[in-house]
Amino acid sequence: MRVLGVVQSYFPFQQRGGPVFKVRSLAEGLAKRGHAVSILTADLGLDHGNGSGGIKPKPCPFGWKSETGGVETIYLSTFGRYRALTVNPGVVGFSRASLVAYDLVHIFGLYDFLGPVVSHYCRRRAIPYVLEPMGMYRPIVRNLELKRLYHRMLGARMIGGARFLIATSDQERQELAGSTIARAAIVVRRNGIDRPETMPKRGEFRRQRGIAPDSKVVLFLGRMVSKKSPDLLIKAFAAWISRRLDGRRATLVLAGPEERDNFGSGLRSLVQKLGISANVLFVGPLYDDEKWQAYRDADVFVLPSQNENFGNAAAESAVCGTPIVVTDRCGIASYVRSAGLIIRHDQTDLEGALERLLGDDIYYRACQEGCARIADGLSWEEPLNYTEQIYRQCLSDGNLQEAAV
Repeated sequence: MRVLGVVQSYFPFQQRGGPVFKVRSLAEGLAKRGHAVSILTADLGLDHGNGSGGIKPKPCPFGWKSETGGVETIYLSTFGRYRALTVNPGVVGFSRASLVAYDLVHIFGLYDFLGPVVSHYCRRRAIPYVLEPMGMYRPIVRNLELKRLYHRMLGARMIGGARFLIATSDQERQELAGSTIARAAIVVRRNGIDRPETMPKRGEFRRQRGIAPDSKVVLFLGRMVSKKSPDLLIKAFAAWISRRLDGRRATLVLAGPEERDNFGSGLRSLVQKLGISANVLFVGPLYDDEKWQAYRDADVFVLPSQNENFGNAAAESAVCGTPIVVTDRCGIASYVRSAGLIIRHDQTDLEGALERLLGDDIYYRACQEGCARIADGLSWEEPLNYTEQIYRQCLSDGNLQEAAV
């Protein structure tokens, strides 16, 4: 099959978070299976002369293009931006000239201009497309009125014309099913887990960051945004160390890119107010080897999100044998089982989870063993199988049978 993926952010722009990794894994996985896969995305700042992140782009009529991992990527020239939103006029010319080269289109995410334009031309030319909202369908934080306006002006037609809507968890399916979207159009295909080529040795991240070998390390790794609730974790961590531990033997590591607002500075102010500056490290975004080293050296990984369509970072932590704590608002919660704890989005619950995992050695070791089971059960093989099935169904007239993935 000839497949076009459409997404606002793609490699090498890792600072845009988990969707970048997820789309690459799907695209390269499909390419390895013999499909011709292209990605249409925005140029978010490529170094056109020297390359960026191992990508050396070449000029094309719509901007720039490259090929890595068997996937062709077209980076549309960007002429303006507001936060994560970009203006890419080349999407119109590309859609008019090039869409006919593809059997189907897979649109990832909402709240950009690429998906609505491409879907418009797909409908005009009877090219089937699927839409994967990636947890963005229900507006919950920041610019709520603008997001609702987007749905009225652009999103509703794009959603209504999709052959299938792909949710990554039962939680996200319920959110989609609670709208005007036809239930028959909603299918669930979970994410898979990426693994490091070589599992790093323990101790390297601690050594580089000056963390004592016997310190209990609690890790948050993700974008520093209110939706992911790092502030809730800071408060729970402060309460936990004040009651249960010698504070010098506990470290909270907050890793991830910060957006251009005051949220990051507010987190630092909160840390100072709670008097735990000596116990908290803001280390910025971690990628590639550094990311895996952090997972390996943490004692517990925490994902305290208000809403998360899946939560790949928690799965990556399990790959490294580090027990996890997630809220019941994360799609991955149903997979956690014996690898950690599922809690409410509540400070007291989170404090109790830290105490349970880090205060009971027998229970902690049992969760470490559970990490291997969750990691083995979340490979990319089944999601890729089901994605192919969805695509094949887009090109036929029958109904898709739900797969247990």
